[in-house]
Amino acid sequence: MPNNSERLTFTGSLGEKLTARLDLPSGEARAFAIFAHCFTCSKDYKSVLRISRVLADHAVAVLRFDFTGLGESQGDFSDTNFSTNLEDLLAAADFLRQHYQPPRLLIGHSLGGAAVLTAARQVEEVKAVATIAAPSDTQHLGTLLVMKAPQVKVEGMAEVEIGGRKLRIKRQLLDDLQSHSVLDSVAALGRALVIFHAPGDRVVQFEHAHRLFEAAAHPKSFISLEGADHLLSSERDALYVGKLLATWVDRYLDS
Repeated sequence: MPNNSERLTFTGSLGEKLTARLDLPSGEARAFAIFAHCFTCSKDYKSVLRISRVLADHAVAVLRFDFTGLGESQGDFSDTNFSTNLEDLLAAADFLRQHYQPPRLLIGHSLGGAAVLTAARQVEEVKAVATIAAPSDTQHLGTLLVMKAPQVKVEGMAEVEIGGRKLRIKRQLLDDLQSHSVLDSVAALGRALVIFHAPGDRVVQFEHAHRLFEAAAHPKSFISLEGADHLLSSERDALYVGKLLATWVDRYLDS
């Protein structure tokens, strides 16, 4: 954990207390960023921590937080959906705006990537967006969930196992996932975008990255993570992403 890491809380979309960590540089922060973790992950997942640490070393403070019902945050996960994730993100941005500086960089991993792409236009101070293994549509997750627990469509509720954890989901999550268009959000993004994706990703296929890149306007960049897995489990891969991201975003922080 970075030496300058502060534990914080703020109120999320459903009125619950969300827990966060703010990783600060040793000196003055040049900019602030928000990191949105992947579906059912947490702010303390190793790749999130490693990337945040590299950015802090390059004078970018990073707020990484647990979405409602996950990690150390309060709330019932089964009551959440993609829309509540978006509202949690906006609440995080408001928190930084009120207590530190508005975020100028949004980072999202997997579904968190889809979330930052969708939420970015509502945070006017954001200059750049970075996605890691992000899907080009939210329906991708809905399809995976129905495959794991088909009874949710009939019974309205089911328990699914994801990453070794059992979580309860409701039909409302599937319905909400169908109501968003990530590609429309990307087309109207209006910010610099960098897309990180592994060709061998078995969870979110590489084609999703191509669709995101094609939908986006310039300035945009595409970085292939050869040999990496979906979760960036390897320390080497996570540090690689952190270093490239720190270099890439440098040119947009003063724009």
